[in-house]
Amino acid sequence: MHRAVAIIVHPGFQLLDAAGPSAAFEIAEHFCPGSYRLAILAPDGGEIESSSGMKLAAAPLADAGAFDTVIVAGGEIVRSMAAAQAIVAWLARTEARRTASVCSGAYLLAEAGLLDGRRATTHWASSDDFARRYPRITMDAERIFIRDGGVWTSAGITAGIDLALALIEDDLGAHVARRTAQQLVVHQRRPGGQSQFSALVELGGRTGRFVELIAWMRAHLGEALTVERLADQAAMSPRNFARAFAAETGTTPAKAVERLRLEIARTAIENGHAPLESIAETTGFGDAGRMRRAFLRGLGQPPQALRRAARR
Repeated sequence: MHRAVAIIVHPGFQLLDAAGPSAAFEIAEHFCPGSYRLAILAPDGGEIESSSGMKLAAAPLADAGAFDTVIVAGGEIVRSMAAAQAIVAWLARTEARRTASVCSGAYLLAEAGLLDGRRATTHWASSDDFARRYPRITMDAERIFIRDGGVWTSAGITAGIDLALALIEDDLGAHVARRTAQQLVVHQRRPGGQSQFSALVELGGRTGRFVELIAWMRAHLGEALTVERLADQAAMSPRNFARAFAAETGTTPAKAVERLRLEIARTAIENGHAPLESIAETTGFGDAGRMRRAFLRGLGQPPQALRRAARR
C-alpha cells in the first residue's frame, strides 16, 4: 500500500528542502514499488517560486486528501505571511501519522502548536531566535534531526535528505535506507545525534574568528586541550575566550574539542583497521572506554557498531 507523502512549499522555499526528500522517496519507491506516492502542495497551488527563483508546480492545500507523512520545507518563510498562515492553519487541522520539517520549516510546525512540549531542531543560524520565540519547545541545535513522537524536525537544507532517509528506514528498514543513500551518493545516513556544529566550527564560527584556532586544535587533538591552553593559543583570557567561543560556534570549547576528536576517531574507525585503544590514544580520548562513552553521547552508537556498519 502506498504511503502518501506531502511536501509543503511556499513562496521563497529552499529548493533543496523539497527536492532532497523527494529524490530520496523516489529512489526508495524504485527499490520497493508501491511504498510511496508523492505530492507537492502549496496554499493556493500553481507555480511556486523558490528562494533561487526556480519554481515547482504544486497542488492547492484545499484539494489535498489524507497523508501518511507531511514534510514542511524551510526557506524565506516570511516572504508571504498569507501563505505561512494558511500552512499553519492547515497543519493544525490535518491528521497525519508523521509531520516533519526541514530547516526553518520548524517555525511553521511551532506556530501550529505541533512542537509544544517537544524537542526540536532547526538550522543553527536560527536556533537562538527560535528558542526565544517558542519557550515551550526544547531547542536542540546540536542535532541533524530529532524525532519526538510523531513529529520530526531537521537542520538546514541537506539535513532534509538525512531526515527522509530516517523516515524511509522507519518504514522499510535499514537495508532499503542504505541502498537509497548509496543511490543518492551520500555517505551512509548520518545518525540524528550527529552535531550541526561541525560545519560551523570548520568555518571558525559565525564570523570565522576562530578558523586558525580550529586548525590548530585539529593538529593537537592527542594533547591536553584545556580552556586555558586554548585561550592562550587565541591570545585571550580564559573567561573571555570561553564566552566568545560559545557565542561564535554555539558550543563550549570542551564540547568542540570532543566533537573534533569524534570526527577524527570516527573516520579512523570506519576507514581503517587500527585497534580502538590505539585510535582512542591518538585522538586524545585516552582509552577505549572513554572514547566509547563519547561516541554514545555524540553519535548515539558505540565505535564497534560504526566499524561493523562500515565493513558491511
